[in-house]
Amino acid sequence: MKGWRFLLLWVGVLGGALGLWAHDPGLSTAQGVLKAATLEIVLGFAPTDAEQLLPPESRVSGKWTQAEFVATQPLLAGLAPEMVELKAGGTTVTPREASVQLASGDALNFFLVFPRPAAGPVTLRVPKLGALPPGHREFLIITDEAGMSVAKKLLSAKEDGVEFIVGAAPAPGEAAKLPGGTKGNQTAQREEAEDAPTFWGFLRLGVEHIWTGYDHLLFLFALLVVCRTFKSIVAIISCFTLAHSLTLALATLDVVNLPSRFVEPAIAASIVFVGLENIWRRGEEPKGRWALTFGFGLIHGFGFASVLKDLGVGQGGQGLAMPLFTFNAGVELGQIAIAAIVLPIVWRLRKNEKFLQRGVPALSAVVALAGLYWLLERTVFA
Repeated sequence: MKGWRFLLLWVGVLGGALGLWAHDPGLSTAQGVLKAATLEIVLGFAPTDAEQLLPPESRVSGKWTQAEFVATQPLLAGLAPEMVELKAGGTTVTPREASVQLASGDALNFFLVFPRPAAGPVTLRVPKLGALPPGHREFLIITDEAGMSVAKKLLSAKEDGVEFIVGAAPAPGEAAKLPGGTKGNQTAQREEAEDAPTFWGFLRLGVEHIWTGYDHLLFLFALLVVCRTFKSIVAIISCFTLAHSLTLALATLDVVNLPSRFVEPAIAASIVFVGLENIWRRGEEPKGRWALTFGFGLIHGFGFASVLKDLGVGQGGQGLAMPLFTFNAGVELGQIAIAAIVLPIVWRLRKNEKFLQRGVPALSAVVALAGLYWLLERTVFA
């Protein structure tokens, strides 16, 4: 029976490692501004996400050069009017303008300009989310003339739309008075009403990010597989949590910034190091592992921060405290859930001397190889 549990654990870790070939679920943004006569929306997609919108024969290799963009621009321009479906009073609103642009970092931005919908309920959908990998999320935020939030939601293929209320277009000079007037209060009430679903959306995003973040999971697994006592487990998880929470906050607040071209390889290198250290120690718990965990946890925090920064959280006057807190809480809940499943299995297996001599080094070797793959992918083959 112990052999079967060992086999199941082995297959589970191997399956996680194989996930490195899967496409990242991805994140994108949709930012809209209600103006006196128009509703202007910009949708931003990372290169690997944008290519999923094209037919297979027209896709590029995950990075868009200017030449590749020019070659696919007619197809992308044809997609632009279909990126957003807007309805007001049950009637579809057709965009006046629709275009696509290659932005910095090879990102693709779709620009749509709609005539301002008549006052009343409006439904907005992003139907192309269904063409993206399962788990993809799009952070939508619509603001009014005063810069207040009218709609805010994390969209997905299953929930690809949002309903919101459009007020009457302000007369010239009226927009500046909105925050202190009745309309300003109504806008604030709408913003407050939208916060509830966004709270749970960011919490769920944090859980999903750690569950689909194979590099973070393998790093955590490599740390825990050699733990002998409950005290050391608490120390490891606490140090990792404290470290990544610190850099997550600092990076999201733009206090400290590290480019992803440094962060992502460093995360992969941390996985290789811990895996090799486990092999070198022959399954014994290294002394001072908590300090190593804290140091590497700082690097992983920058990786978590990239999720919120890619969503534009904190930019343009958007509230930062709620997304930062709930996303981090989701990451912690995801970690606890994984630990609650894995640790009882590891503890039982560690009672078997053969597992300590062969199983731990073998599992650590799988972790190190996965980390090496990511390291090469993010450096040599980038």
